[in-house]
Amino acid sequence: MDNFAIIKNFMINHKVNYLLVNSTNEFLVEYNTLEENSRYKLTNFSGSTGEALVSPETIYLFVDGRYHIQADQEVDHNKITVVKLQTGQKFIDELLKRIPEQETLGVFSKKISLKKAEEILSKRQVKFLDEDPLDNNKKISTPDNILIDKKYSGFTANEKISKISQNLTDDEAIYITDLDEVSYIFNMRNYSQKYSAKINAKAIILKDNSILFTPNKMHSLEEFLKSTQKTILIDKSSINVFDYNLLSGKAEELIENPIKLMKARKNNAELEHLKEAFNKTDIAVSAIRNFIYNNENISEYDIATRLEEEFKKQGAVGLSFKSIVAKDKNSALAHYSKSSKEEIITDGSLILIDCGAYFEGGLATDITRVFVKGDPTKLQKKIYTLVLKAFLNAFNFAKVNSERPIIGYDIDKSIRDFFDTTDTEGFIFNHGLGHGIGINVHEYPPNLSSGEIAQTPILDGMCFSIEPGLYKEGAFGVRLENSCYFKDNDIHSFVNMNYEKKLIDFDMLTEQEKQWLQEFEVK
Repeated sequence: MDNFAIIKNFMINHKVNYLLVNSTNEFLVEYNTLEENSRYKLTNFSGSTGEALVSPETIYLFVDGRYHIQADQEVDHNKITVVKLQTGQKFIDELLKRIPEQETLGVFSKKISLKKAEEILSKRQVKFLDEDPLDNNKKISTPDNILIDKKYSGFTANEKISKISQNLTDDEAIYITDLDEVSYIFNMRNYSQKYSAKINAKAIILKDNSILFTPNKMHSLEEFLKSTQKTILIDKSSINVFDYNLLSGKAEELIENPIKLMKARKNNAELEHLKEAFNKTDIAVSAIRNFIYNNENISEYDIATRLEEEFKKQGAVGLSFKSIVAKDKNSALAHYSKSSKEEIITDGSLILIDCGAYFEGGLATDITRVFVKGDPTKLQKKIYTLVLKAFLNAFNFAKVNSERPIIGYDIDKSIRDFFDTTDTEGFIFNHGLGHGIGINVHEYPPNLSSGEIAQTPILDGMCFSIEPGLYKEGAFGVRLENSCYFKDNDIHSFVNMNYEKKLIDFDMLTEQEKQWLQEFEVK
């Protein structure tokens, strides 16, 4: 029986006409493996994010601007309707439009956060289902978790836990369900899953104790949640509904999650580690630049393979995400991930490379650069230069606006306004300007986008990407990404990899932009 038939039979047995099929697992991770990704099994769409709604007429697949083209390429349009979310559109709003008010939506309780579930519950009836029929229930053994040295973390696990527990009463406990937060607070990493450094565990912090629940102890965790008499403080954005229901009235919302903020504001040891890690990342990307310019008859696949080798030479313990190596029209897909053996680099080819890695300290790096084999066209130069102008203005936003708090939403809006008032030749900017960086290559806070989550101030120690881009389907795309940190009321770049002189039209730069560009190498 195929996965579509399995889901339909499941819906009949549970008497629901509408069913939400998620991309995540019970830990609500962003980068889930395809083996654990029910949405992928149902739709064949392999992007990291995006949910599916099974309805009587069709399967709706909701994807953001990074995946519009990819979704069209991967799904069977006879069965699946791709809903292309535009900038500013919220998934929940678009989901609810497709469910009649009198209908009940089936939702897998282990695969949705309490916060999202409450948003849906405010508008529709929901039936929570504790089992997903597409789950692979095979237990996979994983290597032991690795303890991060204090020289990288800045504080021991006990020191971090003490900072959190000192504010608890004897009758309270904090339940940590976000894997980044668990990995951070216990100074542990695990690289057994590709493109991840997180450990699979949940934790309880008490006034005078802490308990770590690894996968083989999840039954003990369920018993604890059901039997405890303490007030359990939870983060609604990271606890799933199944766990919340186990608490049966003992849960209380954390208005401000202290671990999330502590994790986001990197201490000096973490910043120094990231500087070293990005220096190694620069070296790897520079080696790939030479590989592209000095070799003939190489493919996207050859570049991606060589890039991983270059990272390993620098001591990387793993990639922080699957490298994007995209030639010409493939670079118009913001998250293209094929790295094809058939896509051969020829004279005039434009190549976009977005990559990153983990080193011994267990924090992610992330960089994007664009190269051209041989001489660029006028259009390639124009689009590259427009994106470079956008980066320079975003990077220097704090200098220009030093009199007010720096908010990611404002930086994003300034760049969106720039593109909207500029002739971009039909190329579009269809994703957020940047994201936080930490144990996960995407961390929050901070955020630079047009979304509500970007309305919070960027504080000292916060690390984030600035990555404007312009894309045109069937032509090409350009994205230039530097990972940065905020300190002493200014934005600083971890990345020192050069920009491509032959791709810059210097006549398009203002005198101020030329001065700003001098901070970076151009060759």
